[in-house]
Amino acid sequence: MKRQIFYLIVYCLVMTLTSHQALSQALPAFRLVRSNNEIFSAADLTKGKPVVLIYFDPDCDHCQKLMNELFKKIAKFRKAEIIMATFKSIPEVLKFEKKFDTRKYANIITGTEGGYFFLRNYYGLVKMPFTALYDKQQNLIYSYRQETSVDDLIKRLQALK
Repeated sequence: MKRQIFYLIVYCLVMTLTSHQALSQALPAFRLVRSNNEIFSAADLTKGKPVVLIYFDPDCDHCQKLMNELFKKIAKFRKAEIIMATFKSIPEVLKFEKKFDTRKYANIITGTEGGYFFLRNYYGLVKMPFTALYDKQQNLIYSYRQETSVDDLIKRLQALK
């Protein structure tokens, strides 16, 4: 009986710590290869700016829908750094950049993690797109594991002031 109570207490403690950690989760130390073959990492992010991280597949219909909605309202994201990460090849990243003309936005970084799947494994991703919003200190504020509501993302981003 004492052993069962001990395990129950340990279980509750672990669950409490784990749930608290999820709420204060920091931006992971990712690395992406950009279409110009340069490496971009989390350490290269502009300090003091919110971060919107979008993990996507350029061929995914849901991802295309998100990108179309996002780029219609891109002016609302000018104070944030947007990281668009995929696992697809560099030629596919380049095609995506051309389609959405991402290079004209200084705050948008696109790249691939290739077959490393660091971000995909870190977030436990099964479906795409995945979007995570981080505050100016790079702490997780909210993540969208299903459909990303661009309007909701904008509201959450504006509330970070």
